[in-house]
Amino acid sequence: MPIKATEIRKGQILLIEGGLWLVTDFEHIAPGNWRAINQVKCKNLTTGSTKQMRLGSSEVVELAYLEKRPCTYLYKEGDHFVFMDSQNYEQHHLGADVVGESMQYVRDNQEVLVTFHDGRPISVDLPSAVVLQVKEAEIGVKGDSVTNSTKGAVLETGLAVRVPMHINAGDYVKISTENGEFLGRTKGEDRS
Repeated sequence: MPIKATEIRKGQILLIEGGLWLVTDFEHIAPGNWRAINQVKCKNLTTGSTKQMRLGSSEVVELAYLEKRPCTYLYKEGDHFVFMDSQNYEQHHLGADVVGESMQYVRDNQEVLVTFHDGRPISVDLPSAVVLQVKEAEIGVKGDSVTNSTKGAVLETGLAVRVPMHINAGDYVKISTENGEFLGRTKGEDRS
């Protein structure tokens, strides 16, 4: 879908020279009585390279059409993660380069949104927080629970986090997917 350069916003994905580019920064500059320009910084979703563009206000760019579908994570096969489309049961293999660090927050049989472009999966969209079970936790020292001290813990997905001293193996914790920080203790029924 074509849009004017003034309609570009951070987080959009543009189709430039056949590649998908994520807009990482956008600035509209109107220097006095000169023509306004739009400074756009983009990151290529395939190669990871970055580029800066200066666009006039009347220039047109192509906004990529993306489709988000619920998919269930099944298993890891080599360097690929296998997801099953919840609507048509088709399986999709996403490479480690596509999903990146996000798989540390996804447990087996969990449903997540997968973003598709032209029928090809390009990314995994996580909720803002997930509930995971603690598999291993350091032993807390008696008396340390009064202060705000934390200890290391390993969750069911292999993610290592810092948790308060009262958290033990087998507990369920809520973790932010943005920064990996502990948000609170919860019950196992709260998992979605």
